[in-house]
Amino acid sequence: MLAVTTTRQGGMSLSPYDSFNLGSHVNDSLQAVQQNRDILLSKLGNSSAKHIQWLNQVHSNVVVTIDTWSTEPVTADAAYTRQANLPLAILTADCLPILLVNQKATEIAAIHGGWRPLAGKIIENTVAKFATPSSQLFAWLGPCIGPSAFEVGSEVKQQFCQLDKQFAAAFSAVKDGKYLADLHAIARIQLQQLGITTISAMADCTYTNPQTYFSYRRDGQTGRMASVICINS
Repeated sequence: MLAVTTTRQGGMSLSPYDSFNLGSHVNDSLQAVQQNRDILLSKLGNSSAKHIQWLNQVHSNVVVTIDTWSTEPVTADAAYTRQANLPLAILTADCLPILLVNQKATEIAAIHGGWRPLAGKIIENTVAKFATPSSQLFAWLGPCIGPSAFEVGSEVKQQFCQLDKQFAAAFSAVKDGKYLADLHAIARIQLQQLGITTISAMADCTYTNPQTYFSYRRDGQTGRMASVICINS
């Protein structure tokens, strides 16, 4: 099994997508995006992986099972597979990338953890795809907008607290009915409630690290990073 996450550095895209933009939907040069995707595929270190499976992410709680590579992005916000040499990718520029794998590395998933998918229980929907008991799954949480930068309205906190009062701990009040939200904390709570306790994290804040990461909330027009997971044959 291999898993990687990218930064904004090392690619072919020009400003404001400079330089390793992997999103084809942000008005960047499609030629540059394809060059960047080719670079990413070459860096995976799996000569049997010929293509990466991309998603058309719509902030839903939909999970798709990928059995064969599709030339077109599949509309969903999480992907699951048991197929070897079929990398799954999630694009982010503030949202939380989540990667899952079982102990034997025979089942994997990639999740786009924006607050709407998380509130829609996308982690639970993804875990339900696994034949492996959840207690035998490993989770990785990637860089996203951090808890000191992600300001949301009270309605966001309310949606999570309606699911479980435990989520209140992931929000801190600031002013005028606004809260700072911690996506890592929200995901950890959900994973632990599902019985997943082996959780690793890369807690870099995309918003406060402009040299390293794209951030939609910071810049508006910007590129996308990718988090990729693959079963090696």
